[in-house]
Amino acid sequence: MIGRRRLDTHFLALEELGARIEVDGSFQFTANKLKGADIFLDEASVTATENAVMAASIAEGRTVIRNAASEPHVQDVCRMLNAMGASVSGIGSNILTIDGAASLHGADYSIGPDFMEVGSFIGLAAVTRGDIVIEGVEPDDLRMMKLAFGKLGVGWSLDGDALSVHSGQGMRVVPDLGGQIPKIDDAPWPGFPPDLTSIMTVVATQAEGTVLIHEKMFESRMFWVDKLIGMGARIVLCDPHRAVVSGPARLRGDSLTSPDVRAGMALVIAALCAEGTSVIKNVYQIERGYERIAERLQALGARIERFEE
Repeated sequence: MIGRRRLDTHFLALEELGARIEVDGSFQFTANKLKGADIFLDEASVTATENAVMAASIAEGRTVIRNAASEPHVQDVCRMLNAMGASVSGIGSNILTIDGAASLHGADYSIGPDFMEVGSFIGLAAVTRGDIVIEGVEPDDLRMMKLAFGKLGVGWSLDGDALSVHSGQGMRVVPDLGGQIPKIDDAPWPGFPPDLTSIMTVVATQAEGTVLIHEKMFESRMFWVDKLIGMGARIVLCDPHRAVVSGPARLRGDSLTSPDVRAGMALVIAALCAEGTSVIKNVYQIERGYERIAERLQALGARIERFEE
């Protein structure tokens, strides 16, 4: 679901390009002609940036999008548009320049790896003390992630585009300078991705020591940790954005409901390292971001089954 503020960011970008938007129980978008504009987004929203780039690619004239999101999936959209005949420059930065094309054409394009899925499987391997090889990764997309996982004593090795997580890792929280409790917090790209804070929270429950998880980009995303607490995790929820996690904790299986795609995957990971059986409902949320997740986890040796109620 897109929040009110993010809808405003979408509308701002499209209105600048000449679209008319009416909201009356539904959204209606009309435009006689889209024209290039100099746009400053009030938030570096991924979806707003992607929609603005697509619209600008067939608008008349030049468009400049400032404070643009620059995540790898935004870069993918820009590169695919270029393959289709668009002219997008500044890819990977927060300023995109688009010269509108009269029309676009079909193209062959290979989508890059999902760094959030890669991070989820790294977390899974860490808490289950397993060995895993993830092929086809983009190492440059994982640099901030490596720093964050390193704070929990989790590392990996790379051989080209193959990433290996090895069993027997220390899984100890690394204190900050002076022995201070470290913090893992999210930020716009290339900072630590907010969609992985839930995964890191589960990993932190299995690491020796204390860490602060600070989700500062989205509202109320930390409320799901009560499900982890119910499983036996030692977590103090300070406010809607911050949680102090002390580990390691022995988790117990429970009956759970997935609140969203990333927290849902975090619950799957927690269930796989917990004692006993867990039942997770609302799994369609998880499957939005993890294709055939039950089947793929079975291939890794997990005892997991998907069934309809």
